[in-house]
Amino acid sequence: MADKIIKLMQGNEACVEGAIAAGMRFYAGYPITPSTEIAELSAEKLPQVGGRFIQMEDEIAGISATIGAAIAGEKAMTATSGPGFSLKQEGLGYAVITETPCVIVNVQRGGPSTGLPTAPAQGEIMQARWGTHGDHSIIVLYPWSVKEIYNTTIRAFNLAEKYRTPVILLMDEVIAHMREKIELSNDNKVEIYNRKKPTCSPENYKPYEVKEGDLVPEMAGFGEGYRFHVTGLVHSESGFPSGNEKVAETLINRLIDKIEDNKDDIVEVNEYLTDDADIAIVAFGATSRSAKSAVDTLRESGIKAGLFRPITIWPLAEKELLELAKKVKRIVVVEMNMGQYFLEVDRIAGKFTKVEKYGRLNGELITPEEIISFVKEG
Repeated sequence: MADKIIKLMQGNEACVEGAIAAGMRFYAGYPITPSTEIAELSAEKLPQVGGRFIQMEDEIAGISATIGAAIAGEKAMTATSGPGFSLKQEGLGYAVITETPCVIVNVQRGGPSTGLPTAPAQGEIMQARWGTHGDHSIIVLYPWSVKEIYNTTIRAFNLAEKYRTPVILLMDEVIAHMREKIELSNDNKVEIYNRKKPTCSPENYKPYEVKEGDLVPEMAGFGEGYRFHVTGLVHSESGFPSGNEKVAETLINRLIDKIEDNKDDIVEVNEYLTDDADIAIVAFGATSRSAKSAVDTLRESGIKAGLFRPITIWPLAEKELLELAKKVKRIVVVEMNMGQYFLEVDRIAGKFTKVEKYGRLNGELITPEEIISFVKEG
């Protein structure tokens, strides 16, 4: 039992514990419901492990400071919700093009605008993918339980470090504020990935040079003896701006390929009773908890239902969805919006099976009974 710590923990608290276990030593942000506990707990716990917490003047400053700390060599995180996530989009794009590893948490609430500050929603599924301008790829993860929040936060940092990219951790008000008993790993038991450091001398270092067969450059931290330039402009291997069309094409393609070419490593899905299912429910976050309960009840009534739960929302689990579509008669996408993820599922699976959507955006969680009724009516 020495290696185990059992706690009754809130989702937002599990996020902070997971981040610190992954090596987070810097947090900058601006408190906003329903993510505020992440800032509060980071302020309390980071000084205990030699880390730093800064409450910034606004959301833009929060992501900017997070990026700066990551470039300086720290593992850094910021958290927000709805309106704040909109404000962070320019900074998110800057982190993409500068290849800055960091984690951005978005605890979703009702929108648009100020919307429903204390109610759950899943309205930023598409914004997480396409919210910042320009062509890019992005990693977006979405847990469904307090334990999975802890583990997925660790994984978010590992993926950020491995692929030198910002990683978005989506949650919703329900899983962020619910409490469950979880087992925390002993620090020595947590698998941690750290960014690749330069192996060359400072004089020969190019911050965006990649070795043959690799798509992710080594990353020095400020103050480690390596001098380099960081810019949001298109840049060459040296880090300095370039207007050359070949340089631009090479850079943007590499930023996309380093994620899309590694989907087998990045994409994670959980399937429940889909092997013999006639009907598959696709859901994530709090909605998938209702969906699992609905699947169990439908099975009891003789309907062969299953749950397909993407933990990695982006990049899309195309291969897994295609396999699902070829073995079920019907797919129902359940989400707390009016059909954002449905559009992608239908694009992949619609050629092979019937794809339907069930959504809402009034701030109420979709219940198992509502899912059961929709499935039976179809």
